[in-house]
Amino acid sequence: MNHAIRIHEHGGPEKMVWEEVPLPAPKADEVLVRHGAVGLNYIDVYFRTGLYKLPALPATLGMEAAGRIEAVGADVQDFAVGDRVAYAMAPIGAYAEARTLKADRVVKLPDGIDDATAAGMMLQGMTAQYLLRRTYAVKPGDTILVHAAAGGVGLIMCQWAKQLGCTVIGTVSTPEKAALAQANGADHVLIPGQDDLPARVKEITAGAMLPVVYDSVGKDTFTASLDCLAPLGMMVSYGNASGPVPPVDISVLAAKGSLFLTRPTLATYTAKHGDLVATATDLFSVVQSGAVKINVNQTFPLRDAAEAHRALEARKTTGSTVLLP
Repeated sequence: MNHAIRIHEHGGPEKMVWEEVPLPAPKADEVLVRHGAVGLNYIDVYFRTGLYKLPALPATLGMEAAGRIEAVGADVQDFAVGDRVAYAMAPIGAYAEARTLKADRVVKLPDGIDDATAAGMMLQGMTAQYLLRRTYAVKPGDTILVHAAAGGVGLIMCQWAKQLGCTVIGTVSTPEKAALAQANGADHVLIPGQDDLPARVKEITAGAMLPVVYDSVGKDTFTASLDCLAPLGMMVSYGNASGPVPPVDISVLAAKGSLFLTRPTLATYTAKHGDLVATATDLFSVVQSGAVKINVNQTFPLRDAAEAHRALEARKTTGSTVLLP
């Protein structure tokens, strides 16, 4: 038997159902993976609510997991039964005890990284990698702003950016989360609503402002984020936790200093298998070196994924959350 969390219609967490699903044999270019742990990410909420479009309904949620290969297709040469693997941003469907997926969407896990850690870091960690190393490649001496600094991506970004020689300004929603962000590398922590972000950034940078802002919050922080940038700065909007950013008059970018605006996704940055492997390898390296520690701060049984979604949307989680089949 194989079970999964599926939705038959969009809506709240109550629409998530634990049910038996078929488990087909892998096709020629696929592998069958038995999950040891499944990652929880805010993108799962977007798919559940309908903000992001699903291929069809009913659908199994989830974008990230780790486990062991139980079968390989006839044409698969780089993987064997028994290999430990992980993936993120494969076709949706990770909230399952096991699944098949294309072999070029998985990567081998190195010794020393267990399933729970892998499932708690693949999507978030590879997102941090492409944001810091490719979208805007941070340099030693840069001062950067990371929104949601106590979240899964935020905690990884704070640590990694410090390792790369940056001064990190983080935003969080509570004093408790401020302490967590500081413990993970944030030099300055601000709370939107209590702090005037542009004014505090101006104070921290002695008027220089920032070369980049990484914003996963969306609607509530977009305008303030633009006002934190130096001329020619880059606004990286990569999430919508507070709702989608409204349509933008691009002349605003000119008025605020010839700014750059991008809306990147991990799917694009890892679409080629070589880029996927390079991104994951860079992540594994900083984790194994100890420069970045993965904080799996919450675990839920996979069958209770609805409770995990409620906690995530209520901002009651910090770091990574893992679902255990």
